Amino acid sequence: MAEAYIVAATRTAGGRRGGRLAGWHPADLAAQVIDALVAKSGIDPAAVEDVILGCVSQVGEQASNVARNAVLASKLPESVPGTSVDRQCGSSQQALHFAAQAVMAGSMDAVIAGGVESMTRVPMFTPNALPAKAGLGTFMSPAMQGRYPGVEFSQFTGAEMIAKNYGITKEALDRYAFESHRRAIAATREGAFADEILPVEVRSSDGSAAGEMHRVDEGIRFDVTLEGIAGVKLIAEGGRCTAATASQICDGASGVLVVNERGLKALGVKPLARIHHMSVLGHDPVIMLEAPIPATERALRKAGMKIEDIDLYEINEAFAPVPIAWLQTLGADPARLNVNGGAIALGHPLGASGTKLMTTLIHALAGRGKRYGLQTMCEGGGMANVTIVERL
Repeated sequence: MAEAYIVAATRTAGGRRGGRLAGWHPADLAAQVIDALVAKSGIDPAAVEDVILGCVSQVGEQASNVARNAVLASKLPESVPGTSVDRQCGSSQQALHFAAQAVMAGSMDAVIAGGVESMTRVPMFTPNALPAKAGLGTFMSPAMQGRYPGVEFSQFTGAEMIAKNYGITKEALDRYAFESHRRAIAATREGAFADEILPVEVRSSDGSAAGEMHRVDEGIRFDVTLEGIAGVKLIAEGGRCTAATASQICDGASGVLVVNERGLKALGVKPLARIHHMSVLGHDPVIMLEAPIPATERALRKAGMKIEDIDLYEINEAFAPVPIAWLQTLGADPARLNVNGGAIALGHPLGASGTKLMTTLIHALAGRGKRYGLQTMCEGGGMANVTIVERL
C-alpha cells in the first residue's frame, strides 16, 4: 500500500466570537485556506482530486455541503469536488484520515483535507436548536432513549465527571489553563506560529474590511494571571470547571494537502510529514470526553509504539480535565504536551480544530527537530480520532 504524506499545512489565526473574523462567510474563509495550500505546494489546481472539509454546525452559511461551496469560492476549477464531514470536534481530523486513506489506496493522488467553523455566524448548537424551535424533533431516537434512559448528553457534565473520577482539583485546572495561555504567549512572541498562520483580512461582523491582516490568535490573553483565572465563576454549582478552563469559542479554518508517492513525484517537493498511524474509537457517550485515553492506548499498541516514542502530543483542550486525565493515565511527559498552548488559549473552532492541531504539531516538530507527533481529541458522542505522524 502507498504511503500518505502531508506536503502543505496552514491555518488562520483564531478569531474570537464577534471578533476579527466575524465578517467572513465560512465558505470564503475555507477558500482562503484552499488557495493557500495550492500556492504553498505549487500543485496544479486541477490535480486536486477532492476536497474534504470538517464542519460541525452544517446549517445556514455552513449548509448544503460547505466543502463544495468552499471549492466554488476558491481558485480551484469546477472539476474539483468537495464533501463535508461531521465527526463533531474531530471532523477535520477525520477529513485528514479520509484523505490519507484515499491516497494510500491509490484511488486518488492528491486530496485537500481541512475544516471550517464560524462560531460567530453559526452559533454552537444551532443544528439542534432550530429544528427544536420549529417542532421538528431531536436527534435522540426512541431506541437511543431506551438504551440511555433519562440521560441528557452533555460535554459540560462529562468534563465534571472526568475531573471527579480522576481526582483533578479546580486549582489544578486553573493552573493548567494558565499554562496554556503562557505557552501560547511565548509561542506567539517567539514567532513559532509565523510559518503556519495564513494572514487573512480582518472583517468585522457587518462584513466591512478593517484595512489590516489578522495574524495573531485573538483568544490569547496576554495579560493573563493565575488569580484572574481562579476568579472565574463555576459553570455548575459545586463543580470544578469554569469558562477559563474550557476551550474558547472561535472562528477559523485550516487545512493540509495530502499526497502519495505519485503525487510527490508530480509535485517535486519534500514532504513535511508522513502519516504513520490513524484510527478512531467509540467510547462511553455519557462521560463523552474520556475517549482519547483508550483511543491513544489502542493506537500505540497498533503502531507498535510506546508513549515514550512520541516526541510531541497535541491533545485538544476542550476542557482542562481531558488533557490532564490523559497525561495521568498514559504516564506522558507534560513538557511534550501542547507545547505552544492549546484551545483554552488559542480557541477551538470545532470542525476546523483537527487540521488546525495537525498544522501546529507538524510545525512544532520541525521547530524542535523532533520526529514523531501524536494528535487526539474528544468528540461528541464519546469518540476520539488518533493520528501519529513522522516528520520528514
